[in-house]
Amino acid sequence: MLFRSRQGTSAIGGTFLLTSQDGRTITEKDLLGGPSIVFFGFTHCPDICPTALYDIGQIYSALGADGDKLKVFFLTVDPERDTQELLKTYLSSFDPRITGLTGSVDAVAQAMKVYRAYARKVPLENGNYTMDHTSLVYLMNSDGLFVSSLHFDRPPAELAKEIRSYF
Repeated sequence: MLFRSRQGTSAIGGTFLLTSQDGRTITEKDLLGGPSIVFFGFTHCPDICPTALYDIGQIYSALGADGDKLKVFFLTVDPERDTQELLKTYLSSFDPRITGLTGSVDAVAQAMKVYRAYARKVPLENGNYTMDHTSLVYLMNSDGLFVSSLHFDRPPAELAKEIRSYF
């Protein structure tokens, strides 16, 4: 599925069906009506994911009252471990407006495919594993169309200003 971005055509985004940490069914239609941030990660991530989720919380703070107009979706790349309950516990350390999404291995693979996200298991000692994964943070407009990736090397106020332009 091709989407129009400000710069032209982008093949990022499309049909998915996942479940939130609260048991709600979430699809691509839930991205409509306001800007959204889509981020792929996993609860056992040692650094990139918690840092990005913290940074997203800083954007919410910078948005002030407008923060309620922004939707954020944290899509797991590790559905074997990231149950609804685990996502709920993990995300309780971050802004409560962040919605965690999980589903079957096939449902998560479909979401990753339409966002052109990547993930693979990396074995560790004693049968444990970590995940190597895409760390892009996708900004989608109110029509659910990809507009850019967010880079957290910019101040939260600057990122909030960019996001406000899509309200």
